[in-house]
Amino acid sequence: MKLLAVDTATEACSVALDLDGAVLQRFEVAGREQSARLPQMLQELLAEAGVLPGQLDGLVCGVGPGSFSGVRIGVAYVKGLALGLDRPVLPVSSLAMLAQGAIRRYGVAGVLAALDARMAEVYFCAYAAVDGLAQPLGEAVVAPPSRLGPPVPPGEYAAVGGGWIDHGEALRACLGVVPVPVDGAALPHAADALALARPEIAAGRALAAGELQPLYLRNRVALTQAEQEAARRHRTI
Repeated sequence: MKLLAVDTATEACSVALDLDGAVLQRFEVAGREQSARLPQMLQELLAEAGVLPGQLDGLVCGVGPGSFSGVRIGVAYVKGLALGLDRPVLPVSSLAMLAQGAIRRYGVAGVLAALDARMAEVYFCAYAAVDGLAQPLGEAVVAPPSRLGPPVPPGEYAAVGGGWIDHGEALRACLGVVPVPVDGAALPHAADALALARPEIAAGRALAAGELQPLYLRNRVALTQAEQEAARRHRTI
């Protein structure tokens, strides 16, 4: 099976190709250059593998949460490619990719994935490693780091994602654990999306290209002026 994965939900631009279990990938922190770099990186990857787009059996797409513009770039590109090729698509959460990367790197049993959502909030989900794959322990949410809900189940966890850089203390207090290691610089990798997608595609859970949708978790990208002023007052108390 030949699968192509794409993720641009954060500042990273990542593409990976699964050729019957052998994985080739490209990864770089592209920021605002994602829309220009994505087709170039994909072309380079396919050329290295000697694979034509028409030879792909399916596509895997990082659908967020993350940067609104980044999520739109990746989803629009993959949807257009899948429609043109008439291939199925498997959506994968950027938080799940972060968790899968931690399982791959550290061999941990649990992962707490958090991305900075701005507006004093984080995108968050807890995961357990089941047969080497990240499985969510609940729904992904967007919330202030001190209001994520009840503590996570007892256990040993790694923490990954930029949400831990600015909100680590509040996250530890709310979740009731002290994760080790903490990797606030971790970013989603498309190769980890492939690992999560293979069993889902094999089970027939891929979508038709037209069904692919971004996972935003919220519809606003900025605080109102009143909310900004309230936040400033709170910081000075």
